[in-house]
Amino acid sequence: MDIYSAIAAGNGWLNGIVWGVPALVLLMGAGIILTVGLKGFQFRKFGYAMKNTIGRMFDKHEAKEGEVTPFQALTTALAATVGTGNIAGITTAVTLGGAGSIFWLWVSALLGMATKYSEVLLSVKFRERNAQGDWVGGPMYYIKNGLGKNWKWLGVIFCIFGGLASFGIGNAVQVGNITDSINTAIQAFVPAAAESRNMINIVLAIILMIIVGVVLIGGIKRIGAVTEKLVPVMSAIYILACLAVVLFNITEIPRVFGMIFQGAFSPEAVTGGAAGIGVKLCITWGVKRGVFSNEAGLGSAPIAHAASSESNPVKQGLYGIFEVFMDTIVICTLSGLTILLALDEAALNYGVQGTTALNAQALGTVFGPKIGALIIAVGLSLFALSTILSWGLYGTRCWEFILGSKAIKPYQIIYTLVIIISATMELGLAWDIADTLNGLMAIPNLIGIIVLCPVVFKLTNEYFSGNKNLRK
Repeated sequence: MDIYSAIAAGNGWLNGIVWGVPALVLLMGAGIILTVGLKGFQFRKFGYAMKNTIGRMFDKHEAKEGEVTPFQALTTALAATVGTGNIAGITTAVTLGGAGSIFWLWVSALLGMATKYSEVLLSVKFRERNAQGDWVGGPMYYIKNGLGKNWKWLGVIFCIFGGLASFGIGNAVQVGNITDSINTAIQAFVPAAAESRNMINIVLAIILMIIVGVVLIGGIKRIGAVTEKLVPVMSAIYILACLAVVLFNITEIPRVFGMIFQGAFSPEAVTGGAAGIGVKLCITWGVKRGVFSNEAGLGSAPIAHAASSESNPVKQGLYGIFEVFMDTIVICTLSGLTILLALDEAALNYGVQGTTALNAQALGTVFGPKIGALIIAVGLSLFALSTILSWGLYGTRCWEFILGSKAIKPYQIIYTLVIIISATMELGLAWDIADTLNGLMAIPNLIGIIVLCPVVFKLTNEYFSGNKNLRK
């Protein structure tokens, strides 16, 4: 057995444990506990959350040194969550878990709204200033400052997994999908370019290294300034393209929703059973890709939200609800509908991991093969680039918590150089390792949230039943 096969086998064994029944119960259980304790807050106050998040995106906010505006904190977090998981990730969920995985993705998102609201709230509540004067926060800080210093070891465990995950979910998966989608687009116009794939990957990696290095060195304010421009543009391009496919196939929507709901509880009835997709596999892929996409429960997004100039934890927590809604209920649903509406079962090839070529093929049914491939290449590249930048911040904060500020520059240099490796490695293994690390970092975070949920309930109740000045 070669090294690659050994790593793949070891990761497969660990992934089976991390994403087994206990982990899924912990993830979904945390969402249920928070939803019940907050009395369905994400549903009752959904309109209020939208009004005070996306409804205020054009309001002017001042951010001091070491801070970003609430909207920049949101777009930095959204930049990490709205990424390849929204395109290639959903395609994989459908091909490996069946159409019913979309239903379980919705379930995880509806519960995940409460989870992300809570972790963002806790992040702002228990944040602190670092040696550079920047606001820093996230699971490691609300574990240390909320549960007490005797629990710091749990925060360190989160940071180890989070710091390693930044090279997977934040780097390898994103870079691999950028190179894959761009190569697909280039080959659509110039078929002979397939022979130069490796050279194209290296050139793309060098360009990405320069961009990422320049932005990361600028710190949280430069990342926020870039993501607040990238996120709205990239989201609009992709949403409009998917909507065109949905409208073009509008008469097929009832059939596809039937596939989703039937497949959620009886996948064999939709896939024909040939792919061996059962209910457990359907739920697992729906939840895994939901978490991979919106990151609710992972503890990553709170690291970005902690830098907000907003001082009220509840107000910033509202952005967590919008974040999951936009990422999963809107964008992921559109991705799923696009491929289910435009492609037949033969093209979907149930049981085989999907690639961005399927997304390009689906868009190509309306825009033509070349333009479809180009839209995916541009959209996914912007999604993935913004994710690389945000996860560079997350990894920085994780290693800073463990090793101090002296670790910041060395980590950022290594993170930037790893882009070269990411551009040339096998994409399937990158996805698998990222999945495993996601599950591992979620465990200490969810433990912290569950133990600290009384703080979430108390602050939320005070905000909505106490001094009205808090809600201004």
